[in-house]
Amino acid sequence: MKFRFLMVLVLVILGVVAAAKEKIVVNSYMSDPKPRIVFTELVKMFEEKYPEYDVVVNTFPHEDFKTLLRTWLNSDEAPDVVTWFAGERMRYFASKGLLEPVDDIFAPKTFEDYFPSSFRSACEYNGKIYFVPQSWYWWGVYYRKSIFEKYGITPPKTWEEFIKVCETLKENGITPITIGTKYLWPAAGWFDYLDLRINGLDFHMKLTAGEIPYTDPRVKEVFKYWKELVDKGFFLENHSSYTWQEAAAFLFRGEAGMYLIGQFIKDVAPNAVKDDLDFFRFPVINPEIGLYEETPIDGFMIPARAKNKKGAKVFLKFIAEKDVQEYFAKKLGRLAANKNVEPSDEHAAKGLKMILESNGVAQFYDRDTNPEMATAGMNGFVEFMIYPQRLDQILENLERERQRIFGK
Repeated sequence: MKFRFLMVLVLVILGVVAAAKEKIVVNSYMSDPKPRIVFTELVKMFEEKYPEYDVVVNTFPHEDFKTLLRTWLNSDEAPDVVTWFAGERMRYFASKGLLEPVDDIFAPKTFEDYFPSSFRSACEYNGKIYFVPQSWYWWGVYYRKSIFEKYGITPPKTWEEFIKVCETLKENGITPITIGTKYLWPAAGWFDYLDLRINGLDFHMKLTAGEIPYTDPRVKEVFKYWKELVDKGFFLENHSSYTWQEAAAFLFRGEAGMYLIGQFIKDVAPNAVKDDLDFFRFPVINPEIGLYEETPIDGFMIPARAKNKKGAKVFLKFIAEKDVQEYFAKKLGRLAANKNVEPSDEHAAKGLKMILESNGVAQFYDRDTNPEMATAGMNGFVEFMIYPQRLDQILENLERERQRIFGK
């Protein structure tokens, strides 16, 4: 009888302890298998370090997450933490009063003690930090080393050399460039890089800020080079039917030669192919223009309507720490946002070297411009890839959208 009483007492105590745990709700877009697993491991590490918290992670497919986030941020049932993107994508929500400032999580240190000072502009709005970066990555033209070796191809450095590589691949029955535009954004990578190589970073940032008309002749010049690739049939057929992961499979199977994409392609690469993947810098078009690259920054925010902001800030402070960022970056081959973490492997070191040797960086079209403009622009880019003859009409439509959205 006494033993039974003690057992009941123990169970009651355990129940009280469990009930006393504070819940932190995290909504995440890390739905690809590898990032999802690694993030789950980080959450477990956090709960072991802070047993008073119980972290509930809700994971959503990437594209669904983008649509749902606005609803969550405006809801009285907002999660405590959300994954998201630095730059204009974050600033848009901060400007609407939908995010909680997180400057205090770095105290007594500062944001710059954790991250490069160059990251501040992408993580703040009106002088306050609203975004905690976790990792960043480079974009490049990915290819299979074995295929290039088979056909005697050297990674091209100029546009002319790039065209020759495409021709060699096509002559040998291989689709030169794979791309999946079902969810639009991979096409924006082509617009960004062509604009950066033809017109430079200052022009590109003014364009994404709504300060330059889409009917400007310099914008039209971008599509002249893009059209050359489309007209020659260098892109994957029916690309609007494929997600970026499905398009990557053509590269993995050796049916396509190249893919302009971010480092995250390695997240979905089969183990048998991973070591055969390499990348080169997007080729030079105008040698008088600097070498500018895309370096998107991923991380976390706290909704202004979060119920457990205190717990959310403890979680984000944990995420910012060197050892935690190093773990995530090493497992996924990314570059940690924490400036005290060394590149995780040779591949990451090569990416970092390319960025350090660049003349400047952009985030990405849909992270650098207004969300409404991004949607209009990316729809226009995909439409152009399918119907290049509609270019003038597409640019006129985008210009109307620019004037409506930016009021300029």
